[in-house]
Amino acid sequence: RKDYRGALESFQKLKDWYPFSKYAILAELKIGDAHYFRKEYEDAILAYEEFENLHPRNEAIPYVIYQIGMCYFKRLRSIDRDQTMAQNALKVFQKLIRKYPDTIYARKAQNHINICIKNLAEHEFYVGVFYYKSKHYKAALERFKTVVCEYPDTGVHHKALRYIALCKLKLNSNQ
Repeated sequence: RKDYRGALESFQKLKDWYPFSKYAILAELKIGDAHYFRKEYEDAILAYEEFENLHPRNEAIPYVIYQIGMCYFKRLRSIDRDQTMAQNALKVFQKLIRKYPDTIYARKAQNHINICIKNLAEHEFYVGVFYYKSKHYKAALERFKTVVCEYPDTGVHHKALRYIALCKLKLNSNQ
């Protein structure tokens, strides 16, 4: 069994007691990892971001950015809930691909990007259906248009197009 709490304490001591040793930088990175594996994602994000800010040219930066994205990705919620984590994960993974396109982490991130985009599209569609059923056709129409314009390749856009037509019919018949 992995003792991440003990590891966290050891890495923190190493960093504090020997800040200029060659192992201090590795300890900073491992503090983020220990938090990540303990599912302390907010603390992990803080540790990884601190590492990125202090060591922007370090060879581990693609890994660090990937891990930040994973901290958000691990907390994705169902489509009927707030999608802030999906939005944050998407931004981080896109940054990784933009800055470090030829790394293994960029390749891994692409699959996560697709999942985030699908979640966001399905959330917009879900909210649109909610508005439609509540007879708020104008609000529903805007949500369905967002699905079609921002998420055209997710498979959800075909259903959104049908609902756009239904919303327009309802709005025209109400005038």
